[in-house]
Amino acid sequence: MATLKELTGKKELFAGGHRLCSGCGIPPIVRLILRSTEHPIVASTATGCLEVGTSIYPYTSWRIPWIHSAFENTAATISGIETAYRALKKRGRLPADKEIKFVAFGGDGGTYDIGLQALSGALERRHSFLYVCYDNGAYMNTGIQRSSSTPFGANTTTSPVGEVIPGKQEFRKDLTKIVIAHNVPYAAQASPHNWKDLNNKAQKALAINGPTFLNIISPCPLGWYTKPEESIEIAKVAVDTCFWPLYEVENSILKVNYKPKEKRAIEDWLKMQGRFKHLFLPNNKWMIDKFQEYINKEWERLLMLDGKQV
Repeated sequence: MATLKELTGKKELFAGGHRLCSGCGIPPIVRLILRSTEHPIVASTATGCLEVGTSIYPYTSWRIPWIHSAFENTAATISGIETAYRALKKRGRLPADKEIKFVAFGGDGGTYDIGLQALSGALERRHSFLYVCYDNGAYMNTGIQRSSSTPFGANTTTSPVGEVIPGKQEFRKDLTKIVIAHNVPYAAQASPHNWKDLNNKAQKALAINGPTFLNIISPCPLGWYTKPEESIEIAKVAVDTCFWPLYEVENSILKVNYKPKEKRAIEDWLKMQGRFKHLFLPNNKWMIDKFQEYINKEWERLLMLDGKQV
């Protein structure tokens, strides 16, 4: 696997000067993904923060062939491009040994919710591409509305804390588990705070001939009500509390990539973010207890599957 020196010495394919927020988790994720292959790479992005912040006409941050598609169909778009590539090689319009990699980027809104159908179809058809979900847990680009990835108890504009409800009442959808159920050759969860783990997973995913998937937690100072300079630390605490376990499924074998020596309480992650401050009121302590119980149950389930076929 590449060293940090080797990675930093590579050509930058994602230019600075974009309009993404200070402290946003997306730029380091995209930069590292694009540096994780030696082959030419083509990307598509769903509507969302990444697309809006990097393609304000007449400027672009993409130093690779890139296409923006609608909220719901970035997986379908990259499928079409990958199919055209194979057709051109078959007809001799591209050299037979020419290898190009294909990546689709989507936020949790464009992946867990609006784009799930297109993603499922592309995975089922076995297109050769990597799908990257940068998961910031809400529709941050359009006003911080809840998504099915929004954590339990979070205050959003469509799950507002007030007299009616104390934040979102449902636990987040387990998208990684859904993708694994498609029997893809590789799927994993990662975090930008652990660049080596993320790079290793991206390299694996891009080297495979077939559909692969990375679900990456992406801190959002705007919607999480956090300080930009604390984003990477917050991502680390999400992993240390096991809210966001680092694991991978390769050829149906699940491997937990990081096991905290001492699992931190979910409270440590919640108290770093303004969207959860109401949970620390005395009458809402039951929500933290319920959250912790859910985390414990999911972590134990994951440990039981470690090293086994899923």
